[in-house]
Formats: sequence, structure tokens, C-alpha cells
Amino acid sequence: MSESVSTTEKPSLGAKLAAEGFGTFLLVFGGVGTALFASNHFTDPGANSAVYVAVALAFGLTVLVGVYAFGPISGGHFNPAVTVGAAAAGRIPWRDVAPYIIAQVVGGVIASTALVLIGLFGPDKWLQTAQDAGFASNGWDSHSPGGFGMMSAIIIEVILTGIFVMVILGSTHATRGTANAGIAIGLTLTLIHLISIPVDNTSVNPARSIAAAIYGGGESLAQLWVFLVFPIVGALIVGYAYKALFDGTTRA
Repeated sequence: MSESVSTTEKPSLGAKLAAEGFGTFLLVFGGVGTALFASNHFTDPGANSAVYVAVALAFGLTVLVGVYAFGPISGGHFNPAVTVGAAAAGRIPWRDVAPYIIAQVVGGVIASTALVLIGLFGPDKWLQTAQDAGFASNGWDSHSPGGFGMMSAIIIEVILTGIFVMVILGSTHATRGTANAGIAIGLTLTLIHLISIPVDNTSVNPARSIAAAIYGGGESLAQLWVFLVFPIVGALIVGYAYKALFDGTTRA
């Protein structure tokens, strides 16, 4: 008779990194893929609002599915900003942050590369048109869907990434969390996209921004720094604030 497995055993770091890579692949493939395929196909004015909502839902649904599929293994971050925020809040050790981020970036880049491969066999000039349009990259000024400037992008990325991290930390809390955390997180990301797609095409996730920008090229890469720095800033602020404000306990 085989020995029973200890209930205290936890997933290895390798398993966590694999989960983060697959989860980020799902996020980028589903979210950026919807933005690329839908926005390049349904181009008449009557379809624009439907595409806008579809992209927001695609990002929210991919995170919702990923959280339930991979969350029990790695925590279901799929986002360097979330990983940094979780470390600032004391949820994961800082030594795991760099490996997590590498896995997330690799997963995202593989996903955007897969989208490029699909585009190679698409309609004539589809891929070139998608890349000329920025490949669903984030940006400001002429690269903002609504024509917003750089400071608009900076402000909204800090605020919305902070909100996202706050919801994640609250809904996954060890004692006050909920079994429906994935739904809360997915709907929050959907709301975030509904708010900020017109401003900067919504990042709140440096891995997602890198994955798109490497194929958007040119100005997409030149503007990428904002979507690397300021989601992290928002996550750090909220991570430390959450630990200070909400993790205090008292005896009954």
C-alpha cells in the first residue's frame, strides 16, 4: 500500500512557473487575439461598440478561466504587476518575483508569436495591416484610441492597476477571501478594460504590453516604458498599503 501524500506539500517552483507561463499565454492569446481578429474583421460603424465590449470580456474571461485552472498552483497572477503587488503585500517571497515575471513574459511572447503565425496564413495583407496598426499595443497620443496623452495613460495605469491588485488581494485573502475570487477578478479586469481601452488600449499588465509591442514595433516599442513602469508603481503602492491597512488583526 503506497504512502499517503502529506497535505502540507506545496507545488514546486517549477510547477508554479509553468502555471504562470500557461496562464499568461491564455490571457494574451485570448485578449490580444480578440482585439486583433475582431477589430480587423468587424470594421463597420455598427460593430465598433460590440468589438469594444468583446475585447473587454475576452480579457476578463481569460483571467477568470486562468485563475480557476492555474490559481491553485501558482496563485494565478499572469501579470508582473500582480506578482510585485503580491510580494509587497507579503503574499509571496520576493525571491520568486523574478522567476514569475520571466515565466509570464515568455508565456505572453509565445502567445503573440502564435497570433503572428496565424496571421501569416490569413487574408492578404492582414498581418501587415495589424502590425501597422500597432498589433493591439498600448499607447498614447496618435496610438491612443481616444487620442489621450501620455499623462492620461500614466494616471489611469497607476489607478486601475492599483484597483486590480486590491481586488485580487482582498478576494484571495487566506481568511477573508472567497471561493468566487476568480469571478471577482475576471469581472474587475473586464471593467478595467471598459474604462481604459479608449485611453491607452489598457495595459495594467507589463507582460501583455511586451507581447503586443514586440510585433507592433516602432512607436509601440518606444512607448512601452510607460506600460512597464506605471502598472508596477500602482501595484507597489497598493501592495504595501493593503498590508498596512487591511492585514491588521485583533483578538475577539
